[in-house]
Amino acid sequence: MATTIYVNLPVKDLSASVAFFTQLGFHFNPQMSDERGTCMIISDTIYVMLLVEPFFQTFTAKPLVNAHQANEMILCVSADSRAEVDRLADAALAAGGIAVPQQPQNDMEFMYDRNFQDLDGHLWNIMYMDMDLACAQQAATSETAAQ
Repeated sequence: MATTIYVNLPVKDLSASVAFFTQLGFHFNPQMSDERGTCMIISDTIYVMLLVEPFFQTFTAKPLVNAHQANEMILCVSADSRAEVDRLADAALAAGGIAVPQQPQNDMEFMYDRNFQDLDGHLWNIMYMDMDLACAQQAATSETAAQ
C-alpha cells in the first residue's frame, strides 16, 4: 500500500482559498470538507487540508507563522511538462497569487520551475524535471570528475 501524505495548511478565508485553488484546476473531496476545512486533492496519495486558522490551532499549541512575513516551508508539486508548469503558475497569478522570483542558483538545464505565494502567503513551487536530460547531465558530470 502506498503511503498517503496529508499536508495541513492554515488559511484565513476557506472560501477564498477554495476559489483560488479551483482556478488552478485542483478538486476537493466533499466527504472531507465542512466549514472548518476542506481536503484538496493533489494526487491519489497526496492531499492538502486547508484548515481555517482557529481549527488548525486546535492541533498545536505553537503559534501560527505569518507566511507573508516568514517562511514555514515550500510546497513543491511536480508537473508533466513545462507547459503545465506555466499553466499552473499563470493560473495562480490570475487567481490572486503573487509571483516569487526564481533563485539563480536553482537554474538547471534539466529542471524548469516557477514559484508563487498563495492567498495566505504559503510558498508553492511547480516543477517539471526532464529525467532523461538529468541522467545524461549526471553521467557527463561523473565522467568529467573521473578524468
